[in-house]
Amino acid sequence: MSARPIASATLSFGLVSVPIHMYSSSESKTAVRFNWIEKETGARVKQQYVSTKTGEVVPRDEMVKGYEFAKNQYVLFTPDELKALEQQRSETIEIVEFVPAARVDRVYYNKVYYLGPDKGGARAYRLLAKAMQQTGLTALGRYSARGKQYLVLVRPMGDGLAMEQLYYADEVRLFSQVPIGDGEIKEEELKLAVQLITQAASDEFEPGKYADEVRKRILEQIERKVQGEEITAAPEEQSQTQIIDLMDALKKSLAKKTAQPEQADKTAARKQATKKTAARRKTTKQAKTRAS
Repeated sequence: MSARPIASATLSFGLVSVPIHMYSSSESKTAVRFNWIEKETGARVKQQYVSTKTGEVVPRDEMVKGYEFAKNQYVLFTPDELKALEQQRSETIEIVEFVPAARVDRVYYNKVYYLGPDKGGARAYRLLAKAMQQTGLTALGRYSARGKQYLVLVRPMGDGLAMEQLYYADEVRLFSQVPIGDGEIKEEELKLAVQLITQAASDEFEPGKYADEVRKRILEQIERKVQGEEITAAPEEQSQTQIIDLMDALKKSLAKKTAQPEQADKTAARKQATKKTAARRKTTKQAKTRAS
């Protein structure tokens, strides 16, 4: 089934305009949503807004939005004033400059959208994608939607284009603010660490190998609850906070990694032997049946 666009826009660079559709690149499945329920009646409960001054419920039509410019001091805005403050929707992705993809640090990446050509834009769309593939450059631009202006990066993806929504510079925290401490690295430890990484390395990223085990477990437990079973918590594992011998830990990790393929080979061999034995028994049984 073809993907459904979530928005339409025009991709503009120089005097060239490309009509495009935008598509979601993903859907989050990590959160399992629970509702608040009244225990006695089993009915859902609703949120209400309560005045911090009177403690009474405030109806929606008596509420306005305000900006706190000082402690407990607000300037109020009408809906028309708020609308005037918002960035007008341009429906245009305006390309400002082209930069090498490697020069944009991944910490700036926020969300990905797929871009596809709208009616009449296929040729210009494929031209831009091919040109960026050949130059190795990506396009930085601005996009206005939902009352905001976004910094975006358009890059080639396969034979088409994708758009990354980026954080602005003042939204990103510097890694230099993170304390990492001091510690001497010994050459032998480094060699073992590199060896451990090399053993666990893969040539390709295969996302299909991974699944959200926590979400799967929660859904299974919910289904058990629906069927009338009781849910009991698994015993908590004790956290290991003791100081370890780094060299010893590296050696044990390497030994474990080495043993895993051998164990897998033995398991596979046992399964193969079991299949052969079962096949021989089946053949013998059939031969005895024909003889009788």
